[in-house]
Amino acid sequence: MDCQVRVTGGELPQEEIQAYITRAQEKYGARPQAIDIKVDGEYVELNYDFGNAPFHRIRRITGYLVGTLDRFNNAKRAEEHDRVKHAV
Repeated sequence: MDCQVRVTGGELPQEEIQAYITRAQEKYGARPQAIDIKVDGEYVELNYDFGNAPFHRIRRITGYLVGTLDRFNNAKRAEEHDRVKHAV
């Protein structure tokens, strides 16, 4: 996956642009899809675009906030199975 880079307000050497991409990977743990770099004299403003993040549903089940039940042990699974679900 290649990162799109848009530089406005000036020019930057390729090494500096690559350093900003590397910084994003180290800081956020993901490679950005695009970077907008606004040059203002000796300062730069960076805007990263990582694309859409997957949405995971979180529910409160038997007193715990969980996304899935796969980490529950057998007793907790039985408790979840036996609980009373109230209608609205």
